[in-house]
Amino acid sequence: MLGLPEHVTACLFDLDGVLTPTAVIHNKAWTATFDEFLRDRQGQRPFDPVHDYNDYVDGKPREAGVRDFLTSRGITLPEGTPDDPPEAKTVNGLGNRKNVLLLELLREGGLQPYPGSVRYLEAAAEAGLRRAVVSSSANTLQVITSTGLDRLLEIRVDGLTIRELALKGKPAPDTFLEAAHRLDTPPENAAVFEDALAGVAAGQAGGFGFVVGVDRVGGGHAEDLRRNGADLVVPDLSKLLEG
Repeated sequence: MLGLPEHVTACLFDLDGVLTPTAVIHNKAWTATFDEFLRDRQGQRPFDPVHDYNDYVDGKPREAGVRDFLTSRGITLPEGTPDDPPEAKTVNGLGNRKNVLLLELLREGGLQPYPGSVRYLEAAAEAGLRRAVVSSSANTLQVITSTGLDRLLEIRVDGLTIRELALKGKPAPDTFLEAAHRLDTPPENAAVFEDALAGVAAGQAGGFGFVVGVDRVGGGHAEDLRRNGADLVVPDLSKLLEG
């Protein structure tokens, strides 16, 4: 059904890069944040919006993305607190700086969901499949509301949920497991849809019934998705409707 095995009764969708192209503005915000920070550190090359983004920050909670990227450059900062101002030289401060830039980009408008993803969500709803959005972003509600996707999604597990329930972020499977629980669906009967390496790894780690990787970047990313746990890789969810 809809390109999925027959035992799948629920779909758990990542937001950024799967349902909406917010990965583009996340990438811009991360690049601006890290380049500004690295400018003051001699010998540090700029943030790579392809490899650094995919390897260290994509799909993860903000603080984890900051921490993992800085570790890759041999940089350690104090953790700080979630209330740190965006100019603070802490892990939380850098994460908050990135969020300020992201919200500015969102306010500029023009964000639209992927048409193929809208068609797939509509087909999934018509077929009676349960549907949840699972994202590390604390801005998930604003994004799905502004793009009209809220009408097609039953459950939201996001960055706010992670903080409220002290869940581990991707590549841990906690967020997907929480979404499946809220949909009253065993993990083995749920499909995970992810474009991030951390996300497909989470789907594999959680024992989910099927993991769909979405490759919108090319350049070997499809093979990386398979290596990290994707059972199937497609360039767009509309491809799943063609079978």
